[in-house]
Amino acid sequence: MTTKLTPFLMFQGAAQEAIRRYVDLFDNGRVLSMDLYGPDEPGAEGTVRHAEFTIAGQTLRCIDSPAVHAFSFTPATSLFVDCDTEEQLRGLSDALGEGGAMLMPLGDYGFSRLFVWLNDRWGVSWQLNLP
Repeated sequence: MTTKLTPFLMFQGAAQEAIRRYVDLFDNGRVLSMDLYGPDEPGAEGTVRHAEFTIAGQTLRCIDSPAVHAFSFTPATSLFVDCDTEEQLRGLSDALGEGGAMLMPLGDYGFSRLFVWLNDRWGVSWQLNLP
């Protein structure tokens, strides 16, 4: 078996919504697998037991945790996306930022032509960059 690192996101009831949004925003984004909780299982029926999806050439895994936790996502770990065009970066920033929180507004910070860092509505942190 080959060792492989895959980002893993833990939601609390919103995994399907987030996956669908992410897959729609990126070219070639797609759901690879999605297994949902059924009746009388540990998680709420219809929430994600386990899912795999691909965006921007990266496979991610996620779940809807059946246990309620006192923590969520943190900007200490973020998804970093190098964009091809300013139009792509601005579009992703607008879409992912809707209902979220701005950490570093869209601007030229000297290390790239254009950069923005934000949390989306589910708390997942994104750094969008135009090299």
